[in-house]
Amino acid sequence: MRILYAIQGTGNGHLTRAMDVIPALQRHGELDILVSGCQVDIPLPYPVKYRLHGLSFIFGKNGGIDFYRTFAQASTRSFYREVSQLPVKAYDLVISDFEPISAWACQLARKHCVGLSNQAAVLHKSVPRPKAEDPMGAWVLRNYAPTAARYGFHFARFDSTIFTPIIRRQVRELAVSNQGHYTVYLPAHDDHKIVNRLACFKEVEWQVFSKHNSRPFRLGNVAVQPIQANAFLQSMASSAGVLCAAGFGTPSEALYLRKKLMVVPMKSQYEQLCNAAALQSMGVATIKSLKKKHIPSIDDWLEEGQPVHVDYPDETAALVARIVRENT
Repeated sequence: MRILYAIQGTGNGHLTRAMDVIPALQRHGELDILVSGCQVDIPLPYPVKYRLHGLSFIFGKNGGIDFYRTFAQASTRSFYREVSQLPVKAYDLVISDFEPISAWACQLARKHCVGLSNQAAVLHKSVPRPKAEDPMGAWVLRNYAPTAARYGFHFARFDSTIFTPIIRRQVRELAVSNQGHYTVYLPAHDDHKIVNRLACFKEVEWQVFSKHNSRPFRLGNVAVQPIQANAFLQSMASSAGVLCAAGFGTPSEALYLRKKLMVVPMKSQYEQLCNAAALQSMGVATIKSLKKKHIPSIDDWLEEGQPVHVDYPDETAALVARIVRENT
């Protein structure tokens, strides 16, 4: 059996999940891998057959997506060419982790496509949502990478059809400790804005991982370094807590490692607002931004915050076997 596994390359959560999904898929047939997007930080230790431009969202420095750069690098002609040239009919099973080229190529070819992502669960009726509705944001989530079948992940089992996060083996094998520092990953914020805000908490050691700087620097009690997978994992595993965006991969891993967690959802990013609502329902601290008015909330979290207990068993092999059984 020939399998195509297509992975969204914006952010790191999709690629980290792929680390465990790929070997599970390889047990069921001949696997080809597709990665699209231009915001990739994590090297994938497997051969990638298709590296495509796709449709990428570019992180800005003001807490959200840089829409100017996002639209500037987008190309309708390039997108259509990649969609029309991808040979999805050559595969017995196509799986898309919120990857648009494979999903739309299957739409064009009338080919069955399976969605395997956290986005597949975000709009489920049983999942907590933010109070403010966003019809356009919901429309994007439904149509960015449309699939015929959906297997969704979320931070908790809000429904019997929703699975807990895939925690890669590298994280499961980490030695967990508390060395007192806090690990920070806010890719849509300017480094100096982060430093200026965190410097208010002078007795706290902050380790900030950056998408915007290629050289490490330190200002007082705040150390900033480029995002690097192993260094980030070691920092998180030995931290007292994690401050990050409301994506899916990093919060899931922080919860699994029993770290107290605070999330800052990206502006104008409905998926992250939904994630934040779900995490808040579980007892995770959330703030809307890094503005001064949220300093008391950060201070309360530092003083009183506690880890939220979760149970994330390793079910990757069983889930992949189910997908193969139900879709081939």
